[in-house]
Amino acid sequence: MPAVRVRAAVALCSVAFGFAVVSADDNWPRFRGTGGGVAADHPLLPDVWGPAQNIVWKIDVPGRSWSSPVVWGDHIFVTTAINTLETEALLPVASYVSRSNGGTMTFMDVSKPSAPHRWVLYDVDLKTGRIRWERVVHTGVPAKSRHLKNSYAAETPVTDGERVYAYFGDVGLFAFDMDGKPLWSRPMDAFEMQTGFGHAKSPVLDDKHVYIVNDNEEHSFIAAHDKRTGAQVWRVDRKETSNWTTPLVWTNEQRTEIVTAATGGVRSYDVNGTLLWQLTGMTSIHAVTPVASHGLLFVSSGYFPDSKRPTYAIKPGASGDISLQGDARSTEFVAWSHPTLAPAYPSPLVVGDQYYTLMDRGFVTSNDPKTGEEIYGRQRIAVDAGTFSASPWAYNGKLFATSEDGDTFVLQAGREFKVLGRNSLEEMTLASPAVSNGSDIFRTATKLYRIARTAR
Repeated sequence: MPAVRVRAAVALCSVAFGFAVVSADDNWPRFRGTGGGVAADHPLLPDVWGPAQNIVWKIDVPGRSWSSPVVWGDHIFVTTAINTLETEALLPVASYVSRSNGGTMTFMDVSKPSAPHRWVLYDVDLKTGRIRWERVVHTGVPAKSRHLKNSYAAETPVTDGERVYAYFGDVGLFAFDMDGKPLWSRPMDAFEMQTGFGHAKSPVLDDKHVYIVNDNEEHSFIAAHDKRTGAQVWRVDRKETSNWTTPLVWTNEQRTEIVTAATGGVRSYDVNGTLLWQLTGMTSIHAVTPVASHGLLFVSSGYFPDSKRPTYAIKPGASGDISLQGDARSTEFVAWSHPTLAPAYPSPLVVGDQYYTLMDRGFVTSNDPKTGEEIYGRQRIAVDAGTFSASPWAYNGKLFATSEDGDTFVLQAGREFKVLGRNSLEEMTLASPAVSNGSDIFRTATKLYRIARTAR
């Protein structure tokens, strides 16, 4: 979209709807926001868009990254990793290839570029799309390989409105103030990941700490850093191999927990790093982020080649090993479970009294979040929907699910499954959007969009 048209669209919408004013409720400070993908209803939030419809602005974002945007006030933060010498195919031709080989899976399409990269954090003005500032946190040749479906900037940044924290698993943890002033940095060693797939786990915050989890093939750990100084407050080694799951800070009726989900099991730590409880029974690869709602914690592990792909609803106050034994579906601290409900990549969504699962192969299910009772079973979104990696989101009585092809399907929220529409940006995406100030902040392979109901 030409700059003149961008400015005209922004000005018209600001006059007509007054969305130059940003409230605290509109912040989307971390991966999936504060509501696990559920945004506050807003009259400007769109349910129809396309390359020439309801686009407030769009900008090019160089490099390759599948991190999600985050928003605080009128600041949009996005990261990327830019190959400084070579032109890389942004859309992997064969992004994910696997074949059965005697009961095991063989993975292909892993590469390690030889050219130096720049790891960059951008602050984009929400109202105009102008890049307010950019900061290069590291320059160098990547230390490890990555899958062609991954990037060297897959981790979503996080902000508390005073600082923004960018974490890159092969590089380190970096903090800036809202004006882009570097506050502190903690470079970190690069560890081997399973089959050279690369990293994807995003940092999370509480009122004092920024937490990172680095599960790899060499030395897995969880660590807490002081938000103000970057000092490592504590670090706990983990008997884990590679995983790609963002942890969750779960503040429940009894305490605050840092919940990690991984192949070896779910582990919950208190804010001092003490292990509170654990639950085994995950799939061989883990990528789904936990979500909390209705006083419960929902953990899903659904790598599709595995026969058992479980979902667990966990009550507060657990301690010790709460793993299910035998054919049990519930215990004192497991409210309910289901052996094959979990998705492989998209994280679940709880809207009202329904728990929604978006399967990576394009099916949706709905269950009662309190009991696990099925509301409706697997429903195919569309025959040609393709595959899904981005997590779903919701507002205004609708669910949204974006395929890897960049098609967003609009679904009716409620006890009856119904597809209401299909919107395309005509470019591949794996990133989950941010929702702020009556807008979807959407990332594709090469661009960042602000999408909202524009004046006519």
